[in-house]
Amino acid sequence: MSAPIIVFDLDGTLVDTAPDLLDSLNHCLETVDMEPVKQEDINRIVGFGSRVMIERAFALRRRHLAGNQLDALQAIFLDHYTANVPGHSRPFPGAVDTIERFRTAGYTAAVCTNKLEGMSLSLLEALGLVEHFQAICGGDTFPMRKPDPGHLLRTIAMAGADPQRAVMVGDSRTDIDTAKAAGIPVIAVDFGYTDQHVSAFEPSRVISGFDELTVEMVENLIAATAS
Repeated sequence: MSAPIIVFDLDGTLVDTAPDLLDSLNHCLETVDMEPVKQEDINRIVGFGSRVMIERAFALRRRHLAGNQLDALQAIFLDHYTANVPGHSRPFPGAVDTIERFRTAGYTAAVCTNKLEGMSLSLLEALGLVEHFQAICGGDTFPMRKPDPGHLLRTIAMAGADPQRAVMVGDSRTDIDTAKAAGIPVIAVDFGYTDQHVSAFEPSRVISGFDELTVEMVENLIAATAS
């Protein structure tokens, strides 16, 4: 029998990357003389990758993106972000201990993120976390990405785990919608990057810290879904 699996989103769930995403965004905005995005606006900007971050920053400033400008700005963003990994990014408190707790209980762990695979690997390698995961799947790993359920289901398959014994942990509507479409229970953290409280998107459970994410909770969710 395949192992049960716990699948994590990356930015805003496992790792607090907001400071570095904001630095790279503002670096590319500076090249077009745009006012920087402030920390309090970050939840309105992040969650769908660098292109959407740039588009939302322009919308926030009521500026128009012309021609191939988005491609050029994304290249500047990615170059800056990659050159500065891991920067100020750090795992959220208790995240690593939680992964270990589930490993001890016989669970496989994986990452399913819309961040590009190479950037995800670079970040997790720099933080010394790669060895914790059987699969690390980014927004360009497969032909689809979240909220397409295929992204999550293929991540589980790549990890050699059982989708009938799986749970997703994320911080956004995208994560919640993906898991629901895949028929997988989803636990939402309320400390991530979203412009609405995650409870509005009706996840299976909401937690405010990784100490609340217990093996018993996950097993109960998987059992309830199976029944």
